[in-house]
Formats: sequence, structure tokens, C-alpha cells
Amino acid sequence: MDNYWKDKNILVTGATGLLGSWLVKELVDNHSKVICLIRDFVPKSNFYLNGYNKKSVNVKGSLEDFFLIERILNEYEIDTLFHLGAQTIVGTANSSPISTFDSNIKGTWNILEASRKSRVIKRIVVASSDKAYGEHEKLPYDEDMSLKGRHPYDVSKSCADLIAQSYGYTYNLPIGITRCGNFYGGGDLNFNRIVPGTIKSVLNNEKPIIRSNGKYIRDYIYIKDAVKAYMTLAESLDNPNIRGPFNFSNESQVSVLEIVNMILNLMNREDLTPIILNEADNEIKHQYLSAKKARTEIGWESEYELIDGLKETILWYKKFFNNTKELI
Repeated sequence: MDNYWKDKNILVTGATGLLGSWLVKELVDNHSKVICLIRDFVPKSNFYLNGYNKKSVNVKGSLEDFFLIERILNEYEIDTLFHLGAQTIVGTANSSPISTFDSNIKGTWNILEASRKSRVIKRIVVASSDKAYGEHEKLPYDEDMSLKGRHPYDVSKSCADLIAQSYGYTYNLPIGITRCGNFYGGGDLNFNRIVPGTIKSVLNNEKPIIRSNGKYIRDYIYIKDAVKAYMTLAESLDNPNIRGPFNFSNESQVSVLEIVNMILNLMNREDLTPIILNEADNEIKHQYLSAKKARTEIGWESEYELIDGLKETILWYKKFFNNTKELI
């Protein structure tokens, strides 16, 4: 990264999440001045476990508080903003759509409106998702495809994405939008997700549970690749021709059952045959991305094969559970 990030004033929302905790670490290690907007104290988050909460400024508050966000941008003279904060669980969105819309849609327009009024902001990266596309017959998805989410989580990401595009086009704000596949890596404490849930089951000597029929196809992007994607896009926004949405993917699609079996193989527990519930609904069956635009326009490429990322992830959780046995 050379000295690009040295002494930049950076706001990260969602800092205690999977991506946020790894991104904050990388920014701090690159000598940035990082300010984190934090809603909840999550003591076992990677953000706290690795001690980077003590190496950044932590502001308690929510995305729904416009005046707090405006104060942060002004008081800390924020020049770079990574907006990652969101309600990210599909099941939670289905059961609590209003709180999801408040966080994901209102939270995004608050961030962008405060940025519009800022005099010093130079680059804004907004986290969208592959879910923003909704369901299309043509695969893989590219950035020119329409956004047509149907279920609450997907709709919240479609809306946030379009709002970010609107602020970019209308007010000429330096906005980049990330559309990524499913993140995985050490630090994901949402054990209803397939990768950490499967690893936890194996460490508990239990059969992993698959809520769907196991045939859903997805992209899985390792968290270190994702951090590089976000930082590369932010740097690229210094070029006024680089704006709008970018897909990030390792372009290697697998089914849920395939990734579970990969983990079982890597952990030498093929005897733990997965339990397939076939209960999942309101989810898109097949979804994966083309990352051609990211390769050609900003020079980003995935560095981790799925199996290598899973190996690192398994090691992280083994160490984590050895240190926090009460979670098993």
C-alpha cells in the first residue's frame, strides 16, 4: 500500500462486523487515523479480540442518527468513508423488515447526505451486495444488470445501492459501490452462516446442518480478498473516471453442500454427514458474479483459492474456540 493510507482520516461504519474488523486492522496497520461508528458492544468480535478498538477512535451510535454522523464527518475531518454498517442476516430481515430497512436504507441515505454536506470528503465506498441484483436468469451477474431485489434483505440492498448511485450521479460525489459474494473468514460470529456454522459443528463433534436443499450456488470471497477489494476501490476513486458499482468475486461458484463437504474434508471429518433440512425460503437459488470490470478498470484480482481461504479460516476458529470455550 506504500504510504497512500498514512494519516488519512477514515470513518468505518460496521467496524465490529466480519469485514469491518479486518478492514480496520489493515487501515491502522497502514497508519491511517480510523474512526469507528459502533452501535453494539460485541466483546468477542475480532475488532476487540485483536485489540484494534484501542488503536482507533470509537464513537457509539447508530446509522439512523443523522446529526451524529454529520458531527463525526466534521469533527474528525473525514476524507475517506467506508460504509459497511448494515443488518446482514437474511432470516432477521424476513422476520424484522422494518428494522432492516431503517438500518440498511435510512442508514445509507444518512451517510450520503452527511457526506454531501462535507467539505473535505474525497472518497466514499458503500457496501452493496450480490443480493441487490435479485434473481436473474442470466449468470454470472455483471454491473449493467438491473437491481430487482424481492425479499426484504435483497430489497434493502437494492435500495441502498440505487441511493448511492443517485448521490454519485446527482451531486458528483466520489462514490464506489461494492457488490460482493458471500464473505467468509475468521471472525464471523454469525454461526447460522454456512462456513462458521459448519466449522463450529465439527469442533463440537456434531453433524453440520444445511437449512436449504444444499443445491443453492453462491460465490464465496475470502475476507482478506474483500479487504483488498475495498481499499483498492477507495484508492481508485482518486481517478474521476472511476465511479459506481463494482463486482468482486473469485469467480469460482460452489453449492452449499460442496462447501460443507470441503470443510469436512479439510477437518478430516467426512463421517459427519450433513443434515439437510430443505427448509430455506425467500432466498435466491443460484447467484454468482463476474469480476471482469474490477480486473480491467482497477486492477483487482482475487488472491485466495477457496480451499486456501478455508484452511486459514478453520485455523482461526480452532484458536478462537480454544480461547473462548463457553461459546461451544
